[in-house]
Amino acid sequence: MLRKTIFATLLASSAMALAIASPATAASKSDRAREAIAAAEAKLSTAEALGAATEAPRDTAEARAALANAKEDFKSGDREPAIREAIRAQALADTAIGIAQQHKNETLATARENQRATVEAARDQVVEARSQAAAAQDQALTAQQQAAAAQQQAADASARADAAQQAAAASAADAQAARNAAAMTAAQPPAAPQVET
Repeated sequence: MLRKTIFATLLASSAMALAIASPATAASKSDRAREAIAAAEAKLSTAEALGAATEAPRDTAEARAALANAKEDFKSGDREPAIREAIRAQALADTAIGIAQQHKNETLATARENQRATVEAARDQVVEARSQAAAAQDQALTAQQQAAAAQQQAADASARADAAQQAAAASAADAQAARNAAAMTAAQPPAAPQVET
């Protein structure tokens, strides 16, 4: 008997709890539906701001359609379908956001890679230009050294030519003196031999 009384009491309290909780649950579902729709609208706005309409057009369009269905269900009083459609819209918007963010990251990575390649190419060009400038300086120094050596050789050759010219002039003077002496000797009659007694 005690069991039947306890069971009846539990059954009655459960029924009462259900009766009291039904309006609260309905209000709770209504609030949940509003929150889900608001969250879906926010995520869809974020996706569109990130350019998801061009990056992931199918997901963005499906998210818009699911959000519209959720709003329609909510207006007609169907809270559960409104919540499901709003959650679906959120998921589609999240997918669109992810795709848009991934494309944005890939574009940024490509831009950074291109910038890095451009900087490296510029550095290589600077190194090459410096190398060419150093080679040109080396060539100019070598040319200057060769010019100085050529000038020294020319000065040495000129000095040798001057010395040879002076030697030739001295030889010519000696030859002239020898001819003059020979001519004088030939012009004088031979002296009579003196006899010594």
